[in-house]
Amino acid sequence: MTTTHHKKRIHTYIQFPKDAKAAGPWGIIALLAAYEWPTGCPGGGKIGILECGGGFVQSDLDAFSSANGLPTIVVTWNNVDGQTPNAPGGEADMEVALDIEVAFASYYYATCSLGADGKVDLSTGKIPTIEIYAANNIAEANIEAGDAGCAVFSMSWGAAENVWGKAAVKQMNAAAVASLTKGCVSFGAAGDNDADDSTGIPSVDCPASCPAVIGCGGTHKPQTGAESVWDNSPAGHPNGEGTGGGFSKVFPKEAFQVGAPTPPHGLGRMVPDISANADPNTGYAIVQGGQTQVVGGTSAVAPLYSGLFAAFGPLGTGAASALAKLWQNHGAFNDITTGSNGLYKALKGPDPCTGIGSPIGQKIAALFTSASAKHAHHASP
Repeated sequence: MTTTHHKKRIHTYIQFPKDAKAAGPWGIIALLAAYEWPTGCPGGGKIGILECGGGFVQSDLDAFSSANGLPTIVVTWNNVDGQTPNAPGGEADMEVALDIEVAFASYYYATCSLGADGKVDLSTGKIPTIEIYAANNIAEANIEAGDAGCAVFSMSWGAAENVWGKAAVKQMNAAAVASLTKGCVSFGAAGDNDADDSTGIPSVDCPASCPAVIGCGGTHKPQTGAESVWDNSPAGHPNGEGTGGGFSKVFPKEAFQVGAPTPPHGLGRMVPDISANADPNTGYAIVQGGQTQVVGGTSAVAPLYSGLFAAFGPLGTGAASALAKLWQNHGAFNDITTGSNGLYKALKGPDPCTGIGSPIGQKIAALFTSASAKHAHHASP
């Protein structure tokens, strides 16, 4: 099983605002509150994160924690297949910082308790175990994370299915299946190139297209006003900056994808499954290189959901049915009905731009743990 033959084409899914002064970024705590993140989750799920390059420095993580009222972030770095050890200094460092900081905050907030005033007490959360799996071979890293007992595996790296090739895409899915059998739920960023593979051919990206991976698309979520599909490209332009989405040319439509539109050609699996804020103009304020920077991309969405699901604790045998359970509960998501990704338009119900929608965190938590269901009426810190 190998993905190394196309390593140069594997890339991150991170984007930067075109005009930093015009950006309307979110602090992570405010974004979690806006998505009605749960509290009181039991925690205990180990977070695995894929990195195919880059590194981090602890001082950046400490500065992020200090800015957001969070405790010290602790990370363990694992080299899977000869990947360079944690070596900050490359362009992928921003990806590494985004993944760690968003996953940590997502998990920590969800494990906090409420104070007497009904607001989230940020001094009461649980610190997650975060394991980085640095690899040239994504499939191998996914398997190793499952073998190591990770409850989730966040993947913000990938490429279009045709870049991988059909055999490698199927091997990637087999790896995700193997992890599911160990209780590890995988989340894959759906891509940042709209509905195109950058060569003029409509395509979805792998690993997000794998049936054993929860594909994570992107929205534009302003501080006020309606959430819409993330697309910063000219109208009708399928190859630009915006959420990936469409239909797999390798895997058929899944039976549980109730309400998903029929693919224009064949019966492909629809991608993404779920979405969240990804537009860099409404991006995430993180710390990297000693300073606060605003970033976006579907790279942020995979760790956001990974942190949440890890806060539910190990799902065990329930991991295998996690994606189907989400599709069976559309009401746990905000339906995104405006916008497009160049080729496909948002629809009422599931669509190949944002899937079944953006998170209503407390409702998602109620599907997987009774501990957080009792807090579902609290929506803000």
